Amino acid sequence: MTIHIEALTFEVIIGLLDFEREKPQRVIVDMEATYPYKDIFLDYAKITESIIAHLKTKRYELLEDALLGIKDELMGEYPQITALKLKISKPDILSECSVALSHSWEFNS
Repeated sequence: MTIHIEALTFEVIIGLLDFEREKPQRVIVDMEATYPYKDIFLDYAKITESIIAHLKTKRYELLEDALLGIKDELMGEYPQITALKLKISKPDILSECSVALSHSWEFNS
């Protein structure tokens, strides 16, 4: 089974530039997690709360580190996940476009 969380939108301090360190900016997180449904279920409400709390606490400078931090947080809470795909978007950092970073992982079950 795969759970999808799409367009989880909230404000957080993230980025290297001075103005990014002073004022929260909007980010959008998308997640897909594959897991063995017959054994467990994943609570999407708890997952969204965990992602938001993690990013707000850590205040990452790099999207790459934020992505890896979310992955580690989720795998610590849900070791049953067998595949994970994450994407973090910063829709307001450039006026011409949204920028994003994504990665996928496969884990031994």
